[in-house]
Amino acid sequence: MSIELALQKFPKEIRLKDGLRCRCRPLRKDDENAFHEFFMAVPSPERMFIKHRVTEPEVIRDWCRNIDLGRNLPLLALAADGQILGSATLHQQLGGWKRHIGRVSVLVHPEFRGRGLAKTLINEIVEIARNIGLEKVEAEFIGEQEAAIKMFALLGFSNLLRLEDYVKDMQAISHDYVLMGLELKTDEEYAGMG
Repeated sequence: MSIELALQKFPKEIRLKDGLRCRCRPLRKDDENAFHEFFMAVPSPERMFIKHRVTEPEVIRDWCRNIDLGRNLPLLALAADGQILGSATLHQQLGGWKRHIGRVSVLVHPEFRGRGLAKTLINEIVEIARNIGLEKVEAEFIGEQEAAIKMFALLGFSNLLRLEDYVKDMQAISHDYVLMGLELKTDEEYAGMG
């Protein structure tokens, strides 16, 4: 299935476990200011684990002006007023030896954590990955991100590897690198099981 076809169900409303309703849809060009505000709300210690300098407006501007949903698909959860509550992204390589594997990342606004939003967004991204024909998805973590690692494990991701002191954060401090993965099964494979 094409990415366009997989995205036809968006925007869609999602309801969190506390009853909060929000809208879920891919990133658009006009999300630039709200997306920057979203990243600025993330506490500084957590931003150390983000691979890009998301506090710089130019970085967010570039993302919003050069949207390529086939390579990077940010799926946003938005409040009624347009505030971004969370974002999950499916990263893809369109060629090469990892073209069948997507990478998943997720971040939730600090005020909206603990409501099941990250889990909901990851499930949406995994479903999109499955629908567009990816065979696996992976997620990368810093060793200290224990809550995120646990949540991904509960969603079926397994530990693929852990390398001690392998990566450095934005302050050049070394951390363990953790890679988790999930095998994707198509509807046909599910039907054949049993």
